[in-house]
Amino acid sequence: MKTKITSLCTALLLAATLCANAAENEKAKAGSPEFERMKSLVGSWTGKTDMGQGPIDITLQYRLLAGGTVLEERCFAGTPHEMVTMYFDQKGKLAMTHYCVMGNRPGMKLKSSDAKTIKFDFDATCGIKPKKESHMHALSISFDDADTITTSCKAILDGKEQAEHPTTLKRVKL
Repeated sequence: MKTKITSLCTALLLAATLCANAAENEKAKAGSPEFERMKSLVGSWTGKTDMGQGPIDITLQYRLLAGGTVLEERCFAGTPHEMVTMYFDQKGKLAMTHYCVMGNRPGMKLKSSDAKTIKFDFDATCGIKPKKESHMHALSISFDDADTITTSCKAILDGKEQAEHPTTLKRVKL
């Protein structure tokens, strides 16, 4: 009986130690300045966009995952056109993977950033052949103010660069 109680206490102490260490590690790991700025997007954003067929309503939802090391963006959630983009630091630099309705997953790396805008450009290592596969090729996110962002993406369709369509989104206040 004493062995069972000792084993149980040891297991509980070990679990508590692991949880405490995990909480410390989560707080200690900060991302790149660009990733830290992206974290400010957590929540829902709405606006209108034109994807070439006239204006439609759009909602983007952002949430942190994996101990705050990944930012998930959901677009057209709950519809057949739902898309997910994951933002993360790769070797200390902001990167992203976009899981597209076109059935592919282009990757992009940070191209540049300044006080207002973060720009991503195509990462050739993602496996997409830009001249043969339609895909999202670049993205910019402008932080207009704490509750307004403007996004603009460059698409390549059938090997041809398409006109960009900026979309202004407002934070949904609860």
